[in-house]
Amino acid sequence: MSGTIEKIFVTAVGGEKMQVVEQVEAVPGKGLRGDRYAEKNGYWTHVDECEVTLIEGEDIDEIIASGIRVQDGEHRRNIVTRGIQLEALTGQRFQIGEAILEFDRPRPPCSYIQGLTGQDGLTRALGRRGGICARVVQGGAIKVTDTIKIL
Repeated sequence: MSGTIEKIFVTAVGGEKMQVVEQVEAVPGKGLRGDRYAEKNGYWTHVDECEVTLIEGEDIDEIIASGIRVQDGEHRRNIVTRGIQLEALTGQRFQIGEAILEFDRPRPPCSYIQGLTGQDGLTRALGRRGGICARVVQGGAIKVTDTIKIL
């Protein structure tokens, strides 16, 4: 089973708008260079951090179809995937581009996301579709269109 990277988002400071990038560097033990959690500037820093967050593009499509906007990074996840069920990564190491990541845990949404976007119903719409957290095991470049391979 494999999938691809559809979009990548980072933001340097918690609460700021997510910025779409074509490529990012994964840094072991930190996360994505330039992202709030790698820089220790995230809302959940020192409380409930994830080095890297991923969400399925197919889930985003369903949420958008329900009338809730999440396509411009409002989901607050770093990597949008396509063609792979992230649940299949449970307990696995996987490669994206040059980087190797390891499943950490599911990442359910919280009311903080809804508060940032001002979109009523966003937390509920994400529900069990909030994505996953992963740790960076081996650093390297990750770019849009890279393949996700379970190792």
